[in-house]
Amino acid sequence: MQITANGIQIEVQTYGSEDGVPFVLIRGLGSQLIHWPVAFYEGLAAAGFRVVLFDNRDVGLSQRCPKEGMASDADEITAAALAGAPTPAAYRLNDMAKDVVGVMDALGLEKAHVFGMSMGGAIVQLLCMDHAERLLSGTIVMATARPFAERGGNAEWLATLLARHVDQETYITNCIAEYANWGSPAYPMTEEEIAVQAAQAYDRAFDPEGVNRQVLAVIASTDRRQDLTKVALPCQVIHGTEDTLIPPEAGAEIAGLVPNCDHHLIEGMGHIITPKQAPMLIEMMQDFITRRAS
Repeated sequence: MQITANGIQIEVQTYGSEDGVPFVLIRGLGSQLIHWPVAFYEGLAAAGFRVVLFDNRDVGLSQRCPKEGMASDADEITAAALAGAPTPAAYRLNDMAKDVVGVMDALGLEKAHVFGMSMGGAIVQLLCMDHAERLLSGTIVMATARPFAERGGNAEWLATLLARHVDQETYITNCIAEYANWGSPAYPMTEEEIAVQAAQAYDRAFDPEGVNRQVLAVIASTDRRQDLTKVALPCQVIHGTEDTLIPPEAGAEIAGLVPNCDHHLIEGMGHIITPKQAPMLIEMMQDFITRRAS
């Protein structure tokens, strides 16, 4: 369903009893709500939570958010970066955190547990820092607190993150290749499963310019490390030993900065959450919430 959140239209799906404790899932860069494993959100709903899925701005069925004078085309952004010119963002991750609060407002949710992966994990950090009064807990998955430049980010790396227009067959091939690089070897998906999901995502809403605006929002994000030391919410960090995109040391750093933060390093987990991880993650969430945030 479409709702108005933070002044824009956001696509939202909810699962579980309306009386359940709210649990909001926040996706990573360029991905859509359909990328969440069904077993994960249905399992959380069966455990008594009211689960909220949504498409971040600029992806899926949510509103596109270009800004006049700011590039969205991959080649234009790359050329500017290689020339040392500015690559300004149409919005910031702080705006995307406000989108989450707006979704909660539209659904009448006073407070919620939030769970975010990758870019979504950065958004959870911002929610913990700037909107703590709306949270019951924060779970930060496969994320970092450092700005892009401090992680060795440069124009060449930026070019690899940007999306370009391709046909569906190429898009599926690229998704399979990405899984090979970033996947979770202990919790695998078959090539057929990846291809089916990729085809669904392509047909539903493949928009490279929207993805690229998200990339620039990530690039523009500031250092969160000092502010994380002031977080007073129940928090946990989950990271995989096989994460080749954001190394596990980044998660350990966050866990060391947030006071009393739980830290789970998962053997064989990469930078993707697969259906085979669902039972483990549901159990982990139930244990964490019972101990720290019930």
